[in-house]
Amino acid sequence: MDSPLVPPVSARSAVLSLLLGAQPPTLNVREIVGAMGLFGISESATRVALTRMVAGGDLLRHESAYTLSERLLRRQEQVEPPARRRWSGSWEMAVVTTTGRAAADRVALRTEMTRHRIAELREGVWTRPANLVHHWPDRLREVSTFFEARPDGEPAELAARLWNLDAWATRGQAYLDALAAVHDEPTRFVTMVAAVHHLQTDPLLPTELLPAHWPGERLATIYADYRAWLAAMREDLRAGGFAR
Repeated sequence: MDSPLVPPVSARSAVLSLLLGAQPPTLNVREIVGAMGLFGISESATRVALTRMVAGGDLLRHESAYTLSERLLRRQEQVEPPARRRWSGSWEMAVVTTTGRAAADRVALRTEMTRHRIAELREGVWTRPANLVHHWPDRLREVSTFFEARPDGEPAELAARLWNLDAWATRGQAYLDALAAVHDEPTRFVTMVAAVHHLQTDPLLPTELLPAHWPGERLATIYADYRAWLAAMREDLRAGGFAR
């Protein structure tokens, strides 16, 4: 499915997706090659990708096993959504208090805030409903002040202004439809990779702020089931067979 909804997946991206979904994120070469074969990627392409990824610092190799580098271990945290807490109506606010930062630092901060599912209300002011359990990294605390407040106005209207919820829901439903329609493993894999990228941008808002028929929970459930299938498939590969 080579389309804007499901772009093609390179051997490198396929290996990363496999390891990012693994707990722990370490697999031996036989497991990786076997899984890539199920996903339609040849052994030669897989081995070339592994060599380049070790050379590029994406993976660490110990004997025949490969694991994510420390840099990508941090990226794996994005795969796991933060825990939720009961929403009392308050919103988290992050106000950037450090001035004179370099452009690269501003881009990094924007990326980090987005990773924590916080939207920019205005320049230097970020917010979201206080329904997630966050562990703010020191690099954010060094440049920002965090607190909770109750903004004026209708919360649902503010949420709709901060996130394009209708567009997210439409694309999320498209992934649900695409996953329901696949009949072969390579297509299911590349569709799931694209769906997971979309799932990582779910704002994880309280239910009362979401449009009707929000597809986020269904998409997350399908991904959890797929990860369980991957785990079973890896065990089957270790035993010398394939779980299809």
